[in-house]
Amino acid sequence: MNYSIPLAERIRPKNLDEYIGQEHILGPGKPLRRAIESGMLPSMILWGPPGVGKTSLALLIAEVAKRQFHSLSAISAGVKDLREVISRPSGLFPPILFIDEIHRFNKSQQDALLGAVEKGHITLIGATTENPSFEVNSALLSRCQVYILEAFGTEELNRLMQRAISSDELLKQLDIRVQETDSLFRMSGGDGRKLLNLLELVVNAQQGKEPVVIDDALVEALAQKNFARYDKSGEQHYDIISAFIKSIRGSDPNGALYWMARMLVAGEDVKFIARRMLISASEDIGLANPTAMMVANACMDAVMKIGYPESRIILSQTAIYLATSPKSNTAYLAIDAAMQLAEKTSHLPVPIDLRNAPTRLMKQIGYGKGYKYSHDFPGHFVQQNFLPEDLKGLKVYEPGVNARENEIRKSLKGWWQDWYGY
Repeated sequence: MNYSIPLAERIRPKNLDEYIGQEHILGPGKPLRRAIESGMLPSMILWGPPGVGKTSLALLIAEVAKRQFHSLSAISAGVKDLREVISRPSGLFPPILFIDEIHRFNKSQQDALLGAVEKGHITLIGATTENPSFEVNSALLSRCQVYILEAFGTEELNRLMQRAISSDELLKQLDIRVQETDSLFRMSGGDGRKLLNLLELVVNAQQGKEPVVIDDALVEALAQKNFARYDKSGEQHYDIISAFIKSIRGSDPNGALYWMARMLVAGEDVKFIARRMLISASEDIGLANPTAMMVANACMDAVMKIGYPESRIILSQTAIYLATSPKSNTAYLAIDAAMQLAEKTSHLPVPIDLRNAPTRLMKQIGYGKGYKYSHDFPGHFVQQNFLPEDLKGLKVYEPGVNARENEIRKSLKGWWQDWYGY
């Protein structure tokens, strides 16, 4: 036994029964379990936070399915490496190509996989800590089944620890007495690899002692300080920014400041926080307080000039301002409604009076004819149809109920009451 190999590597599961966690996809009768046992494997993306068994699962799939297995890391592999693997001869079934951190592949690298996946030359298993909807291009994503792996709970962490103590060739020789687990589990943050690293750290610190005692005080002393449960490249990145934005949307400056502080303490990029507030200023506040957009934009500009730690004050001011502003999502709803309408009606022609007429021929056939130039009319307004004829009078924007949009509704009612029903 090579004890220089990390504990997490030494106790990788050798079969599906040894695999801990992810019962929602690997339990008896669950979809991925059925696919593995039948040998009818789809190409797939395994999405989950660090240390939840993505690589172990890929290795098990190849073992159970008796497939050739090739592994690449998106950090170091390029298109040439992909093509070399894809071009290798295979047996009766396509080989498995495992790509760790597939979200790090750029578009051209991901595109290089498309043909091989589509034609069944390989079965792709990609592992990612990032939301594949954002990081994997849609063409490749549509050819893959996405399986979500969840962070370990206390029960799974305890099972993993007990399996390490009882099955590892080194640990099972020792008299290990687990007296307390709170700090061990809390510091692992649902990450199985981190748990095993901490366990190994505590055991190694007591070399030559019998029994080896594991308790909270020793774990905390050795770990020095609690690990911030936030990974800028993992699921917590999305969960905490989500909680932050939802606190702003919910008009709670206390929640907004807390979640922002969690990000700052963990070393999040201040530009990322400012950028999300700029989006929220439009999505969640919008026309109820148009000044919010200017405040958020000024915040974005300021943090780029100033940097951390001073920019935390600007971020705080902006978060409080946004959280305590009146709220409206009408602009957000309106553009989504308009886009859904556009997808269904993209065949409808532009009314001839609204068409551009840059050439004599276009003018001769009537392009632009009948258009009324609004500035030629009193109040710079005249009623005319600005939609395809089949959609005439169809409303996609409905003002919200707040002081600012009440004024907007009043104006729209004066202009378009008979036309759109404001």
